[in-house]
Amino acid sequence: MQLILLGAPGAGKGTQAKKIMETYHIPQISTGDILRKEVREKTELGLKAKDIMERGELVPDDIILKMIEKRLQQPDCQNGFILDGFPRTIPQAEGLEQILDRMGKNQLIVIEISVSDEEIIRRLSNRRICSICGKDFNLILNPPPVDMICPVCGGKIIQRDDDKPETIKKRLEVYRKQTEPLIKFYQQKGKLFRIDGLRPIETIFNQIKEILESQNRS
Repeated sequence: MQLILLGAPGAGKGTQAKKIMETYHIPQISTGDILRKEVREKTELGLKAKDIMERGELVPDDIILKMIEKRLQQPDCQNGFILDGFPRTIPQAEGLEQILDRMGKNQLIVIEISVSDEEIIRRLSNRRICSICGKDFNLILNPPPVDMICPVCGGKIIQRDDDKPETIKKRLEVYRKQTEPLIKFYQQKGKLFRIDGLRPIETIFNQIKEILESQNRS
């Protein structure tokens, strides 16, 4: 079960990824986490990436792809994985296809959780987060305490700069620009499925399960 979840910030990818992980016992793989681990462990790839980042440059695709390939060969990926934040570009998508072909198991499924920009802005601008433990709150769905003190750790509950409307609009512009070519790329390969992200969480999850299980049978 090889899965990419596409969707704008606030579309609900994180919520669905957790449910998929719990149900199918596969890891969620973040390029950011891989990069930090390689740097921390001072691997050859990590040292190369660290040198590039310290110069203020973006880590090139060939290094990222080597890290991804190394991660996908780990035992916990034997039954599948969810890719988080990767690929971001067509060259990365093409590189991923080559990796999976080399591994002899290219069964990639791409699911886009589709939500309008207006709804994304509404969701994220109402999000609040504990500044210490990171617990999520929402002014509409899961309001924080009146005193804005986290009941879990006692930290202050804040609105992140990323969740302010003007910043959200910029993040959405970047997302649409990056993702539109990926959607076309995977559509042409017959690997893309689109789900309405306005539906209830359980309804969305049931649709994802139907897609995953139907593709695994085919």
